[in-house]
Amino acid sequence: MRLSIDKLSLSRALAHVASVVERRNTIPILSNVLLSIGNNELTLTATDLDMEIVETVPATAKGEGATTVPAHMLHDIVRKLPEGSDIALQRDGAEGRLTVTSGPAQFSLQTLPADDFPALSVEDLGHAFTLPAADLKRLIDKTRFAISTEETRYYLNGIYLHAAESGGKPVLRAVATDGHRLAQAELPLPKGAKDMPGVIVPRKTVLELARLVEDADGDVRIELSQSKIRVTTARVVLTSKLIDGTFPDYQRVIPQGNDKRMEVDNTAFAQAVDRVSTLSSDKGRAVKLTISDGKLTLSVNNPDSGSATEELTVDYGFDPLEIGFNARYLLDISGQLESGTAEFQLADPGSPTMVRDVKDASALYVLMPMRV
Repeated sequence: MRLSIDKLSLSRALAHVASVVERRNTIPILSNVLLSIGNNELTLTATDLDMEIVETVPATAKGEGATTVPAHMLHDIVRKLPEGSDIALQRDGAEGRLTVTSGPAQFSLQTLPADDFPALSVEDLGHAFTLPAADLKRLIDKTRFAISTEETRYYLNGIYLHAAESGGKPVLRAVATDGHRLAQAELPLPKGAKDMPGVIVPRKTVLELARLVEDADGDVRIELSQSKIRVTTARVVLTSKLIDGTFPDYQRVIPQGNDKRMEVDNTAFAQAVDRVSTLSSDKGRAVKLTISDGKLTLSVNNPDSGSATEELTVDYGFDPLEIGFNARYLLDISGQLESGTAEFQLADPGSPTMVRDVKDASALYVLMPMRV
């Protein structure tokens, strides 16, 4: 088993697959990447038993075969080799080692048998549809910041992907919430997704998908069952278990009667929040919004460090209102709005507030207030 491959192709593929591999493993084979050679292609496979990534790259190969080597070690070696270099991989079956050669540099890595490498069971997942990689990237980018990291509420540790209706039209909707904020994004329902089950895609899988679609062109194919998801791009196949749980009825927390609307320049608002929150306490990070006719005052009062205020001109013609929010949550939402204007739909200081991009009806954000 011998092959030659350029550094860029191998490094990029290893970056994808090695990110799945946990750095500390009680099962040695799970620290390894499976390298398979055939038809002048190198196929790399990595798994943590919950998720599997398989990536295929062109290579010049002699013979066929497979072996496994430490994923992060191989990635570090390839990453440190000179740019533009060619890399040769050769397996010595008798010694049980893989030799990595590039110019004058040579490394000999211990291997484990390919037959011992575990594989996620492959079955017909039942539901399949295709959508542009850019659309999948958008759904992920618009919602992933709101995924909960609280392990006790495991059913919130991912993005809820499901078919829904919006304005009387079928949509594919992604929702994430951590109980303090909610992010929702949608796009027209792809053909074949009508009867798909609602699934919760785990946080780690979401992060890996974000990396994959960052580099992907064209369409991606998504296959689903109640327990697994498979996403296929031109050269990468990601298969993952799903979170076995019930996502809460998120529509109950989306306010319907918020009758006070404020429009504000999104860039100016984010910059002002960032400035005044410099004085907020690390624990609370609360910023008070005082809204009156045509004016918004952002303020922070921290007994330990001082106070800060900043005024902005806004479009608002309702009763005066004071409401507090976590500054980081405000900045996270502002970062998702693509047009220049943010619309806040408010009710009272104790009720959820909805934030939207005035030029993008396909995404919305809900933010719980704080006491200030």
